[in-house]
Amino acid sequence: MKIIDTYYGRGLRIKHILGDSQFECIRKHMELQGINVNISGRDKHVPEVERYIRTVKERTRAIVKTLTFEIFPDQLIVAIVYNTVFWQNCFPHKDGIYITLSPSTILTGYKIDFNKHCKLQFGAYVQVHKQHNNSMVPKMSREITAQQADSMKQLDRPTNACGNNSNSTSINQSMQEI
Repeated sequence: MKIIDTYYGRGLRIKHILGDSQFECIRKHMELQGINVNISGRDKHVPEVERYIRTVKERTRAIVKTLTFEIFPDQLIVAIVYNTVFWQNCFPHKDGIYITLSPSTILTGYKIDFNKHCKLQFGAYVQVHKQHNNSMVPKMSREITAQQADSMKQLDRPTNACGNNSNSTSINQSMQEI
């Protein structure tokens, strides 16, 4: 499993997995690897996981309320949830294994850089300079920033609401409406 390999790659050993009945199918595979899988009772949930999910949902709703759209494409909702989880994992947790390292830093080694990750607010309108020639094709496109980092890798360019990295040489916040 990819997530277990990520933990092992960073020198962390998984001893226990807490899950609901949906995790029953991986119990044997995990126990062969020396990992204890603790499944909650029928119609029960793992409180720590449920609290995390509620927090993500609430922060996602807060971002949605700041945007001026009436209809949200599925890709935009996915980007909002990704953004919420990304920022929630960027700061150390008071009950974490390290008081000074965030979960994302522990698992990936990447650190948040204010100059790269905090320049644009989620949903900000931007003008993106595109590759061009001397034709009359527009040199700029108007896009909406959706995330500053992709898969926890630091990027110099934001990703647009469709999940594509903009091929830009300069990024300027735009006050124009799309």
